[in-house]
Amino acid sequence: MQEHDFNLTDEYIHLIQLLKAMSLVSSGGEAKEVVREELVYCNGDIETRMRYKVRKGDEIEFEGNLIRVV
Repeated sequence: MQEHDFNLTDEYIHLIQLLKAMSLVSSGGEAKEVVREELVYCNGDIETRMRYKVRKGDEIEFEGNLIRVV
């Protein structure tokens, strides 16, 4: 599994925006689709809310990538 840190400068970032910012998907439409298909995990649980507010301390998993939000 590849591990990445994402430096959050605001209070939160929406899940689909994080996937795009980390270049794990190529578009917002693709980000929505992978969330809808239950392929994204937040803190070990499947996350289906596209507008989920990712905050510092969260860990996101998608396709062999672990993103730690710091």
